[in-house]
Amino acid sequence: MIQCFIFDLDGVLVNTSIYHFRAWQKIALQLNIPFTEADNERLKGLSREDSLQTLLQVGGMSIGQEEAEALLNQKNRIYLDLIAQIDESAVLPGVRIVLSRLKQSACPLVLASSSKNAKFVIQKTGLEDFFNEVVDGHQISKPKPNPEIFLTAAFLAGVQAKNCLVFEDAAAGVKAAKSAGMRCIGIGEKEPLKEADFVFSDFTRFSPEILFELYRSV
Repeated sequence: MIQCFIFDLDGVLVNTSIYHFRAWQKIALQLNIPFTEADNERLKGLSREDSLQTLLQVGGMSIGQEEAEALLNQKNRIYLDLIAQIDESAVLPGVRIVLSRLKQSACPLVLASSSKNAKFVIQKTGLEDFFNEVVDGHQISKPKPNPEIFLTAAFLAGVQAKNCLVFEDAAAGVKAAKSAGMRCIGIGEKEPLKEADFVFSDFTRFSPEILFELYRSV
């Protein structure tokens, strides 16, 4: 029985990926590392720290801890400047309808995002009131695909992991959900999300009413 719904943020509920890409692109340019949108796909679901390490791998570089911390802080400042004007228009199609219907189920809804700016984003986009709990990058030490973020979400909701359903758009997030013993619906393209139980291109293709049909034999 599904008793809790857990949502990733970027790429699932809101479209902020372009802002992350532009921020990382500025850091890459500073480091003389070619960085394309295809490279940016490798950062999906990763923490800021792991994203920087992936960027450095793309450029075949290594740097010290002090320089890394400075770059991470710089990236966050750039990102915050870019999303300062974010509003409800950033919410992806179908999201509000799905959240509204799931909220009526009386099951807790939890936001679980590696982003340390998750609370700011849901406040600015008008999604804050849908969620009973929020787990963000400030509350976890192990990034996806480690299941810590989802296990923390289940704990805060007071629900066993096996009774949670996660919505994710990144392979690392799907792995984290399955490692936590949770069910998972992928939002996006099927191939990278093939480990999810089911995959929908976006929330306009998904309806809460089909959950029983999807999971009655799982």
